[in-house]
Amino acid sequence: MSAEHRSAFERDAECVTQMHVARQGTVSPEMARVAEREELPAELIRDEVARGRMIIPANIHHEALDPMAIGLRARVKINSNIGNSPTSSSLAEEVSKLTVSERWGADTVMDLSTGKRIDETREAIIDAATVPIGTVPIYQALERVHSIEDLSGDVLVENIAHQAAQGVDYMTIHAGVRLEHLPLCQHRVTGIVSRGGGILARWMVAHMSENPLYERFDDILDICARHDVTISLGDGLRPGSIADASDAAQFAELKTLGELTLRAWERDVQVMVEGPGHVPLDQLEMNVRKQQELCHEAPFYTLGPLVTDIAPGYDHITSAIGAAIVGWHGTSMLCYVTPKEHLGLPNAEDVKQGLIAYRIAAHAADLARGDRRAAQWDRELSKARFSFDWKRQFELALDPETAQAMHDETLADDYFKTAEFCSMCGPKYCPMHNFKDIDWDAVRDAVSARKRDRVATPTA
Repeated sequence: MSAEHRSAFERDAECVTQMHVARQGTVSPEMARVAEREELPAELIRDEVARGRMIIPANIHHEALDPMAIGLRARVKINSNIGNSPTSSSLAEEVSKLTVSERWGADTVMDLSTGKRIDETREAIIDAATVPIGTVPIYQALERVHSIEDLSGDVLVENIAHQAAQGVDYMTIHAGVRLEHLPLCQHRVTGIVSRGGGILARWMVAHMSENPLYERFDDILDICARHDVTISLGDGLRPGSIADASDAAQFAELKTLGELTLRAWERDVQVMVEGPGHVPLDQLEMNVRKQQELCHEAPFYTLGPLVTDIAPGYDHITSAIGAAIVGWHGTSMLCYVTPKEHLGLPNAEDVKQGLIAYRIAAHAADLARGDRRAAQWDRELSKARFSFDWKRQFELALDPETAQAMHDETLADDYFKTAEFCSMCGPKYCPMHNFKDIDWDAVRDAVSARKRDRVATPTA
């Protein structure tokens, strides 16, 4: 974001959000850039942002940001989670994961650091990131106190203000977890699986008081309006297992998130709503439709969902299945899941594998939603495949290096880059090769002759 643009916005100290600008009828530089990237009219982007159906996470302090949009009229986006833990990873490793995330197509990146040097890690990530950066501020707030019970509304709000000033573009705020919702979780198979939701539940039970993020939501909106931080309303009571999917706790929180969405929009603060992590196939469409109804078409941002619980080590696959389907039905951003989900902190290779799985899911959703660019990409690759233009196939592949490496395992010589077969079928059995040898004039003549014979010799 240019210094000139920041100065113009900073003259209006009360509210500098993209929604505020859009509601004034102005197309901001960020909206113009989104229009270019999405190949849509700038006025359409402005109207969608003003309506709340599209967001442009763009903190005024994030210097390196290349603005992007999340919403129903945009292509389906992907988020990558990175961040250190109390037991693993370093600053250099997390910046490396950011680079890997951008290399393999992450549209946003969340820094979920919970270990040491949280501020330094975040600052290094924001300085390097061209994509929006998200956080969960309660994690760092917890590092400032001795125990969960020592948290307070002041500590939470101060930390949100601190991260906003650093340049964080969007923050997960678990303001929808209410004290009255907690009994609904009592008989769940996996209880509360959200870290933020679990922290707040323990605090509320200890103090028998309402969620401080809910109580201080207006203060949070003040901060977000001044820095243009998008609120990602966290699903602290999301189901952590198929058995708990679509239960009363999940939907009670979702109703509250809808109410908070309207409160944010009253202050021109951008909002998206986070969605469930484990949902069987037959409930996916219903979950998307319910969120769109209760949350007034605010962009939906889902973790997966995983459609089965039985595959630890392969949950980038179990979740990408669900992600493709919810993307088709209207989810605007998909939070990737790596093979390490439920097992450990992902490394750079896990990040790559999760992103590849989710780029496939997002592209499949774009195809189903009628995106012409997605359809053209598929068509061009299919034409290259049928032409046996191996080099063009590799160029168009989602992961060109892996595609070529797999081909070259058995047919490495340059001669085979123009061969009309691969090692699966060879030249004799290749159906496309055989198809090309068909004399179509002869086929048409034969078909016409058979039709004439049937007319000349009717059956008894």
